[in-house]
Amino acid sequence: MKTSAKVLLAGTCLTLCATASAGEVTIATVNNSDMIRMQRLSKTFEEQHPDIKLKWVVLEENVLRQRLTTDIATKGGQFDVLTIGMYEASLWGAKGWLQEMKDLPASYALDDVFPSVRDGLSVDGKLFALPFYAESSITYYRTDLFKAAGLTMPERPTWTQIAEFADKLTDKSKEQYGICLRGKAGWGENMALITTVANSFGGRWFDEQWKPQFDQPEWKNALTFYVNTMKKSGPPGASSNGFNENLALFNSGKCAIWVDASVAGSFVTDKSQSKVADSVGFTYAPHEKTDKGSAWLYSWALAIPTSAKNQTDAKAFTEWATSKEYAALVAEKDGVSNVPPGTRASTYTDAYKKAAPFANITLESLKAVTPKSPTLEPVPYVGIQLVTIPEFQAIGTSVGQQFSAALVGTATPDAALKNAQNSTERDMKRAGYPKK
Repeated sequence: MKTSAKVLLAGTCLTLCATASAGEVTIATVNNSDMIRMQRLSKTFEEQHPDIKLKWVVLEENVLRQRLTTDIATKGGQFDVLTIGMYEASLWGAKGWLQEMKDLPASYALDDVFPSVRDGLSVDGKLFALPFYAESSITYYRTDLFKAAGLTMPERPTWTQIAEFADKLTDKSKEQYGICLRGKAGWGENMALITTVANSFGGRWFDEQWKPQFDQPEWKNALTFYVNTMKKSGPPGASSNGFNENLALFNSGKCAIWVDASVAGSFVTDKSQSKVADSVGFTYAPHEKTDKGSAWLYSWALAIPTSAKNQTDAKAFTEWATSKEYAALVAEKDGVSNVPPGTRASTYTDAYKKAAPFANITLESLKAVTPKSPTLEPVPYVGIQLVTIPEFQAIGTSVGQQFSAALVGTATPDAALKNAQNSTERDMKRAGYPKK
């Protein structure tokens, strides 16, 4: 290990070891590559804190959300550290279900964390989760395939242009698909992507009176476009594909274009896991009628439930795993391009930008997002690819199932939209919207 990294990590121990007490910390996290890396590198934390043992529960995204929601709502206390997003941090923090992240050591440098990320994890100025990484959505594409076909990717493409490129670059006889997009049902799976498509077509989830908008032409245009494009140029079995599955398809050389989370940048350029690492281009997420809400804002963050059995040691771990010192450890062990992106200004050094060709697109996309004004027409909610109300988790998943059915072909886009409109109207009425 380099001396500078040793000094940084030693500083972490001086800060955190003093506050840690003996015990086991149970961490619930998602099965993506960054979190698997965190689990692997956490051996360093355990070496620094010999009285703390980490126990990991690693789950698929939809399953993780279900388990965490059930546990925290019932005060089950199964987990000491939760991997959650801005949606849960906002709602659960307001309910008093999460510990406030306060009294952070000066070495943590909270001011280094981007304000938009801090705000997204806060309620009334109180921070309820520490960001592990933050992301927007961007477009990945194969520069070699574009060059061979005589195509040029615009800096800010429209969805119409993306569909045209995808059609020209599809050769199903070679298992080469023009586009890969999320199809797996879930409010944080297919609906994250489809909502940004709808936003860019001028759509919105609800009008200012909380009336669902799936019966409006913008949603019809967006969902019909998505389904037709995927059927024409997408891979088979797309209704089973989320982030991880599409990442695997892209890295194996089977996708010409992929629109998804900016955090994938370090994985598609990693020669140890990507066959196309030397021929990946990056640009902004597609827009259409508007660029408002065309790219999402999300953060995977670490939080401590008030029901946690070992809050002291949990705090030590969350501070370590989201610190500048952890970033230095990643850079030392796995290379600077793999440092968790999107959270800290200090990450975006010249060295990082040189090693990570996706860095500027990610940074500019994160700066441009407006969760409090996410759509072309005004809305009563906060959130770009989600709606920050308690009911959205169930409603979003239900709508995601309808849209996945349209992708499979068991329902037409029109039928899926009608079902989504009816079920969402019913759920919102049952929940008492519009609120008096």
